[in-house]
Amino acid sequence: MKVCIIGQGYIGLPTAALFCRSHCEVVGVDISEEMIRNLNNGIIHIEEPGISDIIRKAVEKKVYKASLTPEKADAFIITVPTPYIVENYSCDLSYVITACESIMPYVEKGNTIIVESTIAPMSTDEVIKPIFEKAGFTIGKDLYLAHCPERVLPGRIIEELIHNDRIIGGVTPECAVKASEVYGQFVEGDLMLTEAKTAELSKCMENTFRDVNIALANELAKICAEIGVNVLDVIKMANKHPRVNLHSPGPGVGGHCLAIDPYFIYSKAPQTAKIIKLARDTNNSMPDFVVDNVKKIIKEGKIAILGVSYKGNTGDDRESPAYEIIAKLGNDYEIAIHDPHIKNPNFVGLDAAVKDADLILVLCDHNEFKHLDYNLILKSMHNPIIFDTKNIIKEVPSEIKLFNYGNLYELT
Repeated sequence: MKVCIIGQGYIGLPTAALFCRSHCEVVGVDISEEMIRNLNNGIIHIEEPGISDIIRKAVEKKVYKASLTPEKADAFIITVPTPYIVENYSCDLSYVITACESIMPYVEKGNTIIVESTIAPMSTDEVIKPIFEKAGFTIGKDLYLAHCPERVLPGRIIEELIHNDRIIGGVTPECAVKASEVYGQFVEGDLMLTEAKTAELSKCMENTFRDVNIALANELAKICAEIGVNVLDVIKMANKHPRVNLHSPGPGVGGHCLAIDPYFIYSKAPQTAKIIKLARDTNNSMPDFVVDNVKKIIKEGKIAILGVSYKGNTGDDRESPAYEIIAKLGNDYEIAIHDPHIKNPNFVGLDAAVKDADLILVLCDHNEFKHLDYNLILKSMHNPIIFDTKNIIKEVPSEIKLFNYGNLYELT
């Protein structure tokens, strides 16, 4: 089987790797000339265990090729971004539409077209299907169209692409069957066949469920800071209940899923989806909550920012709330940023970040930050203070003042 994958990012590239490992021929398409050149030399641009070795071997065996343009294939998979439109929170399908149009000259009868990008309910039927019908294809008869959303965790993408159950949402039952045959090349989880609109809403609702539960924890953190209770103790005690699992509060929600997908549902029924919108508003308010508490801790000086990735132990900083926090603090403080998982010429090493700093602000739960070099901190800071917004530092020397979400009420 030959597979053409449009988009070689956090989902497209791992998907390409697994098709290659399953003895398929893969063409990976993207718009970045530098990325294409690097991929064809076996050099990948994302930090994800296992992918680099697979792609390198696939390039050597000539079963993987990166390209700026699509090629004829048995199956086309679209994995491009779908941001939301700020004015009305609706799903921006422009990249998906462009991807569909880009493969049109190469599509033939019998091909399977799969959209993996997260899209709003009804998008496949109302927007994507007409693109191919206008070209003269009958969907479900001579062309098979499906929405098959990914559901993976950064840092475990390869394992989860293989073992997680997969939703296969066909425009017709025949489309679902054909799409399942494509994923059957490497997926070992259950292939759950359904219709496209059900697959679309299921994916959006999975991320909305998580966003709402994070918002509950974040709101609880605000309440506890206001009334003088240790929120971390409250969560620990409440989670002893056999049917309760409160999340940990943090500096906000990032990533290309939780921070965006709930809006796709809200935009379809804004008068009804009140909880969904309130959860988004709550999570979006957390950077301001962090900034307000930083200003209570120190009035001026230098802040060492530890971590900008939205998720620990990855280099994925998409939609990271850290950037909003940094932008707002940058107006009043000197900022030094350290993140061992992200290559950025403006970032510095840990030594330079904490040197003469007045506050260390932890915004990401990288393993490197769970056990910091406290001798370095004591030597580099005159009055060592840490504000841990991820609640990952359990113990510090007595000479260091530690703030986390459990004791912010001390600042009131």
